[in-house]
Amino acid sequence: MGKSGAFLRVKRQVAGYRPVEERINDYSEVELQLSDGERMAQASRCMDCGAPFCHWACPVGNAMPEWQDRLYRGDWVGAWVALQDTTPFPEFTGRVCPALCEASCVLGANDDPVTIRQNELAVIEKAFSLGLVVPQPPRKRNGRKVAVVGAGPAGLSAAWYLNRAGFSVTVYEGDRKAGGYLRYGIPDFKLDKNFIDRRVRIMEAEGVSFKTHTRIGDAPYAFGTGGGDSRVIEPRSLESSFDLILLTIGARDARDLRAPGRELSGIVQALDFLSLQNRSLGGEPVDPIIAYGKRVLVIGGGDTGSDCVGTANRQGARKVTQIELLPMPPEHRPDSAPWPLWPTVLKTSSSHLEGGERLWSVNTKEFRGKGGGVDSVLACRVDWTRENGRWVMNEVAGSEFEIGADLVLLAMGFTHVVQGGVVAGLGLETDERGNIKTRGTFHTSNPKVWAAGDAKNGASLVVRAMAEGRSAAEAIIRTL
Repeated sequence: MGKSGAFLRVKRQVAGYRPVEERINDYSEVELQLSDGERMAQASRCMDCGAPFCHWACPVGNAMPEWQDRLYRGDWVGAWVALQDTTPFPEFTGRVCPALCEASCVLGANDDPVTIRQNELAVIEKAFSLGLVVPQPPRKRNGRKVAVVGAGPAGLSAAWYLNRAGFSVTVYEGDRKAGGYLRYGIPDFKLDKNFIDRRVRIMEAEGVSFKTHTRIGDAPYAFGTGGGDSRVIEPRSLESSFDLILLTIGARDARDLRAPGRELSGIVQALDFLSLQNRSLGGEPVDPIIAYGKRVLVIGGGDTGSDCVGTANRQGARKVTQIELLPMPPEHRPDSAPWPLWPTVLKTSSSHLEGGERLWSVNTKEFRGKGGGVDSVLACRVDWTRENGRWVMNEVAGSEFEIGADLVLLAMGFTHVVQGGVVAGLGLETDERGNIKTRGTFHTSNPKVWAAGDAKNGASLVVRAMAEGRSAAEAIIRTL
């Protein structure tokens, strides 16, 4: 596998980003690409490690050593064939996956893993440029019809596998375009939506039918800002028209912050802010929430919060501050997360490099306003201590301070599935978190309805949703 000992001679090289002064003025993708020769050299670092923990950590089970070896040898076609055996959409994960595989790479034990994610993106984009990725409709249909409700990563993945197995697949999506979180949650500067459109066109040419702007029952839009003029189909009529229904409707009920002053205007959910910007760039008839000239406070230190920082800077915010309740993570792998486990380490995204202040161990106590709108936030410092095996937060006495803010973005994650008519109309049960209950792997309380992805498990990663969609498709294939 790879070039013997290359990891000792070839240093890890990441592609880097476009210059800040250039990218801050547009929404084009910020990440650069290495040359083919440089990419092959990076693939050569993949060593014959005996136990490929990268494969173990990958939710879709990518066989990294196999396609890295082909890439190193310049066999781009072979690399693509090996890659597509396990994942339907490498162009998505190659851009937005947090690369769990790299944390479990043997070289990752020393914080110097193979550039697996960027290598994956290079392989799939080379395959597109060579004309290898073309529609491959099934040779014959099996006479079974499946409805997939929700065109996010789980739904797209399931539809891809089911269609290739000969099922007639119709994908229903309440929003105007397919993609779900990929399209409406992730900024264009991380994932250009043309790549989603490119893949959807291929799936349509293979026979998948997409019914967008079509809601099942009175289920709300997953992102809350899709408009109210969509077509509505009653859940029971859908049930009578298909052999099986697979629900992949996501889990986008955002966590709220019920501090005093929450009713003030100018305090909005991060995903509404990001979604409206994406819709505007995509030509949809919406009015974005504009940060121009404002003091923006982002509450939440994860990827969604980072995306808000980058978007606010592009909109011309006067100042951007991001606060996180938890303490600042270490820069390197802590002893509590030894290799090959996923470590919680400090993550500095491209958005953070574009400007703004980051604060950790900060708790929001009160929103303060002026003229009905938010004007500042009262916060305090906190300490975290370990008591009886649990982390306990304690306010630091006398540490209160104010942060000026005209726009507050709540980026604290998501809780459960978006409730609506599709769940009640099909007679489904939900658990205490609001996720759709399943019996066995994907079966719901309605024997004709299955559920997969975030709707079943709660909010997680794009790559995990894709893996769920594939597993659900495989189970349906075995059943029908």
